Amino acid sequence: MPQNLLAITIGNTRTKLGAFVDDKLVESWAVVNTELREALAEPLTKAKALLRDADDAVAVLASVNPTLTDVVLKQVAAITGLRVLRIERDVPIAIGRHLDREAIVGEDRLLNAAAAYDRLKQACIVVDAGTAMTIDLIDGQGTFHGGAIAPGAQTMLDAVHGRTAQLPEVSFAKPLEPVGHNTVEAMRSAVYYGMRGMVRELTEQYAEVTGGFPMVVATGGDAPVLFEGFDLIERLVPDLTLLGIAVSLRRWHEAGEEGE
Repeated sequence: MPQNLLAITIGNTRTKLGAFVDDKLVESWAVVNTELREALAEPLTKAKALLRDADDAVAVLASVNPTLTDVVLKQVAAITGLRVLRIERDVPIAIGRHLDREAIVGEDRLLNAAAAYDRLKQACIVVDAGTAMTIDLIDGQGTFHGGAIAPGAQTMLDAVHGRTAQLPEVSFAKPLEPVGHNTVEAMRSAVYYGMRGMVRELTEQYAEVTGGFPMVVATGGDAPVLFEGFDLIERLVPDLTLLGIAVSLRRWHEAGEEGE
């Protein structure tokens, strides 16, 4: 049965929303969290219009930012009137897990893994380049093994500015060339090529673990700048987390129908 859905994922820096009509992502929006209270109404109103003819539409919310969760929940209820389901509390994420018993993994990482494996049906690596950068391994049976967590590009630049006396505040951008001929370009070069090198090294290490070379998928706000044209990245999927919500809702519905 085709599903109609407003998917919402609250991150550390941005909140993303996506309207799925008959299983297809028809439009998505991103709102900076510092502007969330004022800016969320517009995408919610647009999503409501897109889903107005779907009697079965629901909202499904994932969050790695608990302080903003109630803010978003209240606006979703007030503006859309949709029933809201929570990822993991109501809808389990559709990915197997091989982790330490005490491990706590962000919902965004698991949702990215669910979407990537649903599309590829093979071992893969998901790189999410945002406030933090995660590099995660999913095996050929669809099991999430965890991976590596590093500071994101802007987080690195902010840290080196904050911990030194003379290095300036710098916004992240692709460096003009590998050799920085001024301080700003040198800082950008270190972050840009350092992050790409980290992904390459970890991919090679993961390949030894799996006995093959997994396909590498990238997502996150900095992914286009970091990985456009990078030979290691086979797919850039901006809305991977939203797609993971849709996959998980579909699997949850299927499991419910089988149990009836």
